[in-house]
Amino acid sequence: MSASRGWYTFAVDKHARKEEIAKLIERMYSVNVLSVRTIAMHGKVRRTGKKMIRNRKEDWKKAMLLLKAGQHIDAFEVTQSEPAVEEKKPAVAKAKAGK
Repeated sequence: MSASRGWYTFAVDKHARKEEIAKLIERMYSVNVLSVRTIAMHGKVRRTGKKMIRNRKEDWKKAMLLLKAGQHIDAFEVTQSEPAVEEKKPAVAKAKAGK
């Protein structure tokens, strides 16, 4: 996972600058941002409805942030849940040998 290495990914406003993104994340989560990388993601074209009309999703921007060593954002932490209880399969009745 990239979060375990200090990288966190956010969907941001497509007009936001790197400096603005870093300052906002630092204020929101009380962390120190070392690096910001941004990528302009293009919206995909989908065909929907009975007539298969083409709909286009909006373009958006993805920002990847590197935090100072030892810092993390709690909202991204994955906690391990209790192990799932195994479901018991119903016993299959054996066929009678005397038929």
